[in-house]
Amino acid sequence: MDLLFCKVDWFSVEQHQRSAVDQEVDVYHPDKLLNTSEDALVDYFLEKYRMDVPQIQRDAISVDQREARIDVSQDPLRYVSDRSRPFHVPGTLVEVEIPFSGDEQFFRVQPSTFTLNPPRGEVRGSSLFIHVQGTTLQPAQVKQHIDSTVAEIETNLNHLRSAAEQFNRSIAQQAQSRIAFRKQKLLQDRNLVANLGFPMKQRDGAAATYASPQVRRKITPVQPPASTASFTPEPALPDDHYNAILDIMTNMVRVMECSPSAFAHSDEEAIRTHFLVQLNGHYQGQATGETFNYEGKTDILVKDKGRSIFIAECKFWRGEKGYLETIDQLLGYLTWRDTKAAILVFNRNRNFTDVLAKVKEITERHPNFRKFIRQRSETGWMFRFAHRDDPNREMTVTVMVFDVPNAS
Repeated sequence: MDLLFCKVDWFSVEQHQRSAVDQEVDVYHPDKLLNTSEDALVDYFLEKYRMDVPQIQRDAISVDQREARIDVSQDPLRYVSDRSRPFHVPGTLVEVEIPFSGDEQFFRVQPSTFTLNPPRGEVRGSSLFIHVQGTTLQPAQVKQHIDSTVAEIETNLNHLRSAAEQFNRSIAQQAQSRIAFRKQKLLQDRNLVANLGFPMKQRDGAAATYASPQVRRKITPVQPPASTASFTPEPALPDDHYNAILDIMTNMVRVMECSPSAFAHSDEEAIRTHFLVQLNGHYQGQATGETFNYEGKTDILVKDKGRSIFIAECKFWRGEKGYLETIDQLLGYLTWRDTKAAILVFNRNRNFTDVLAKVKEITERHPNFRKFIRQRSETGWMFRFAHRDDPNREMTVTVMVFDVPNAS
């Protein structure tokens, strides 16, 4: 077991984090820095550099015991002929598992208030393990040792947590000041060049306009790990982008619900266009042109190398038959192994509660249904489907149902 809370002191950790913030701001892409709101940048740096000291889950502590060979070479009550080397006898080892949440690296950090005899332990995954061993262990003795060790660990963590909370409160101000200073310097430099009377040389990749990149994320399909067998890695839409797209679409339906008269006579194609405008306002593609495109009457597509990595269908509820045909249509589009999809079902003049119950039940009866992943909202679910021709290829499908009343 290693000594805890003694590898690096708190002041070194704090100084390292503060220097890292300043260094990243100083090398941050100038166009991105200018195009992004300060609030968004501050939130980014706070999330990246904030310190999360572990919190012990006392109610989840568990113990185990096993036979062990105990070194008694330094036991003054035993006769040992040669104390310069280990002398082992049969004994018992009690291992205590202490689950925790937070950054495990803090078990290595020495707080500003510390003792010269720190506790010992070992981190494995999201648990801290401590040992109690001996040749004649008694329950009361073991319990006392565990309690005192856990209390000592918590004392060190509390000291670190107090310092970390103070740091977290100050890092936002530090980042904001550094960002504002660099933005001002960049703008001064660009104004200097602009006032010389010569055209400014365009750099490759420079932003053409000052947009609001707070919501303009770049969709970059992620290459999944490839095995050693001959196989071409296929792109996938990252889960965070997938969920962000779903959130944007959900928010746009809320607009429709709040302004029914504006969409009272909209068909599926018109609603699809409504989503395309909003989605392309939030995302920029890898090449010139729009990231989100359409094919057919109701499809919203994101493609990579000519194949769809995201597909969405906007459909009014017209009963079980029409809904199953929509699922079949999506499965027919599947080309990559990790295509993600969404079905937006709009209900008009039907019992919304009945429609909700039917949609989930019908979805799980589809012959290519694999598993229910999770409920995403009160009216939305995530499912996994198999390709109709190749069961090894799967599609993640999120079904979201919305009640869109007619204008009164």
